[in-house]
Amino acid sequence: MARLRVYELARKLNMPPKELLQELEELGVSVKNHMSFVDEEIANIIIDLLEEGKEKKSKQPSKPRKDDEEEIEKEITEKKKKRKISLKPDELKLDIVAEKLGIPQNKIIQDMFVKRGLALRPGQILKLEEVEQILKEYKAEIELEEEKAGEEEVDDFELLERRFQELYEREEDKLVPRPPVVTVMGHVDHGKTTLLDRIRSTRVAEREEGGITQSIGAYQVEVNGRKITFIDTPGHELFTEMRARGAQATDIVVLVVAADDGVMPQTIEAYNHAKSANVPIIVAINKIDKPNANVEKTKQELVEKLGLIPEEWGGDTVVVPISAKTGQGVDELLEMILLVADMNEIKCYPEGPARAVIIESKLDKKMGPVASVIVKDGVLKVGDAVVASNTYGKVRNLFDDRMRSIREAHPSQPVMILGFEDVPDVHSNVYVVESVEKAKEIVEKRREKLESQKFGKKHVNLEELMKMMKEKDKKILNIIVKADTYGSVAALRNAINKLQSREIELNIVHAGVGEISTSDIMLAAAVDAVVLGFRVKVNSKARKLAEQEGVDVRTYSIIYKLVDDLKLALEGMLEPEEVEEIIGHGEIKRVFKISKVGKVAGVQMLDGKADKSGFVRLYRNGQLVFEGKIESLKHYKEDVNVVEAPQECGIKLSGFDDIQEGDELEFYVIRKVKRKPTFVEESQKNLSEQQQ
Repeated sequence: MARLRVYELARKLNMPPKELLQELEELGVSVKNHMSFVDEEIANIIIDLLEEGKEKKSKQPSKPRKDDEEEIEKEITEKKKKRKISLKPDELKLDIVAEKLGIPQNKIIQDMFVKRGLALRPGQILKLEEVEQILKEYKAEIELEEEKAGEEEVDDFELLERRFQELYEREEDKLVPRPPVVTVMGHVDHGKTTLLDRIRSTRVAEREEGGITQSIGAYQVEVNGRKITFIDTPGHELFTEMRARGAQATDIVVLVVAADDGVMPQTIEAYNHAKSANVPIIVAINKIDKPNANVEKTKQELVEKLGLIPEEWGGDTVVVPISAKTGQGVDELLEMILLVADMNEIKCYPEGPARAVIIESKLDKKMGPVASVIVKDGVLKVGDAVVASNTYGKVRNLFDDRMRSIREAHPSQPVMILGFEDVPDVHSNVYVVESVEKAKEIVEKRREKLESQKFGKKHVNLEELMKMMKEKDKKILNIIVKADTYGSVAALRNAINKLQSREIELNIVHAGVGEISTSDIMLAAAVDAVVLGFRVKVNSKARKLAEQEGVDVRTYSIIYKLVDDLKLALEGMLEPEEVEEIIGHGEIKRVFKISKVGKVAGVQMLDGKADKSGFVRLYRNGQLVFEGKIESLKHYKEDVNVVEAPQECGIKLSGFDDIQEGDELEFYVIRKVKRKPTFVEESQKNLSEQQQ
């Protein structure tokens, strides 16, 4: 009997796959996801039921029935029940959000990583969308307090970004689906460029005479009346560099794996970059036209090496066998991209001033400074005043992906902008502001700010972990490992995992073979990681980039030195432990009453010493009567800081006068000592020894 996949049935019913999944669940039809199969007979019954339901709804009077009204009222009441968390723009930090929610930071970190794949660390400064994700998880809403007029930092690009996020929150009902932006990644020679060329050559309907003369870094294709934007510079370095600079253009990643070669080192590296960005991944198994192609073996490697389980094997990863050379399966891949876009509800604000992401920029001999951008929200028009991270301008002209002059560009559309004063920083955001004067003011203030700072962004490093992570919740140290061989990588993974402790989590974001490259540095900058190299060098470009980005890079030739450095760093991450140290004992021999002072104890030191900066306990008949500070300490008539046994001294206790002859005194100080982590392996070993 013929079978249909859920998304194919959804297409027949002209409804979103997500909506159909909900309908099927209500009808008692057991399906896991949009790739699940439905028997043709059941599909026909469902079509009849849903069509019948539509007819009944169309015949119903427009006025809601009483039970409908009650349902609507109930929904409104439920929405009102949501907690509203009030935050100022400078309060978008994990510790502050956790405090206002009344939920421990470590629980938020764990929940967001497990449920939403979002990696956070204690005290982290959050983007507005990250705050919204957290609040959504705990059924709360954000209410951003408006800043008072005149107090805004107009040179703060983060403020420009927040305005769009506030717009998303405020005008949620006006958000509309936008075409997905796709980046293609994978191992060298697995067919990334061939795939992009195939899609471009077969899907760009109209061509200028003589072909496309100039690439603007991205292009749009049409599939079944809908658009998809491809960034046509393949590679995970570009993808992660955008993220490290705060600009995430990509909505979906297509990971290309050759069927005759399987999962290779750069496949793993590309996957780790995509995973750290928390974007949906579609796997395209390429070169299925080759005689030695083995699709099933490649799928098995996806499971074993990447943990990606294909949907047909019960997982949630869309896997499409293709041949970029012959075109086989490419149309299905494009359909799957649209399907994943629908399931992830990629939306935008379709009107008003635009924001965009720069994917390429250069100084053109004829046109001057130009920037290729992808519009994220709003409408970008000729004549708009624009500001980038380092420059500003007025849009003199716009060119689409076929270098045709256009008047305006809409969300997900790739265009080239002419009109910047200087070449804008690549991979940064562009915003439309009210005037060129305002744009100039913003950039000039930003330049002053950067000049005063002089140094680039400061990332985590092994020496300063304790200063940067002062929270008491569980801490996370992100690590990127590069080594000379896979055997070394395995040994390092094993050694690092043995250092996992109850207090600190070591998270290996990426581990690979070969020299430390710019790709590793950009990934470290994006996820705030340290880079550890074992018997490998740091190439010159990577070293220079690490200095610019403030990324901590360490190289080692002996494994135990690497492990020792990590141990020391982990000890530094823990808050110093306060330890009480008993320093002396004494006995009150006489009590003196001094006017305007109170009672002073004449004390005989028995052992050790009394320290004025320390603390004292007073015992009477073995019972604790007082514990506190020493107000004054005298040796004869002189004020002193320390009196040692067997000397006598006069002591006035702070805020306490009920002293008697024969009372015993115990002197102590509080010392802060470096706390050592309780390594899981050591803990298990000790437990095993105890049981034996």
